[in-house]
Amino acid sequence: MIVFDLICAAGHTFEGWFGSSARFEQQCEEGLVACPHCGATEIIKAPMTPAVGAKGNRGLPVTRRHSEGPQRKPMVGGQEAPEVIKAMQALAKAQAKALEGSTWVGDAFAEKSRARHYGETAEASDEKPIHGRATAEDAKALLDEGIAIAPLPFPVAPPDELN
Repeated sequence: MIVFDLICAAGHTFEGWFGSSARFEQQCEEGLVACPHCGATEIIKAPMTPAVGAKGNRGLPVTRRHSEGPQRKPMVGGQEAPEVIKAMQALAKAQAKALEGSTWVGDAFAEKSRARHYGETAEASDEKPIHGRATAEDAKALLDEGIAIAPLPFPVAPPDELN
């Protein structure tokens, strides 16, 4: 097993255990790796420093678990990037606030957006914003029809899939 430090798009750090680096990549592509804090599935491996003992093995033992040490910071160009983390966290909070009064419609997003735009529904819930999933083709078609939509910066886990 390999232990990776992972970071979600919202800047949360956590660790994951995988059979191999290739298995990690495969699970990410299949959307099986999600942040335990927010459910985001856009996950990257955090840069990791190997646990190497001091000269003459006078330092900490090599067997020390990596999570016992200080929290690792995401790096950009070899430099710590706290401003990137703060910006991502602020963006994640803004998205969460925007979605507070919104209704999850799942894969029916394109259909429900069209129905609302063309006045084909008269539900009381039509006053509330909606969010859900749409293919790139559906999103383009909605925009071509003049229906105002916007992508969310971070993925949203369906309510029935949250812990």
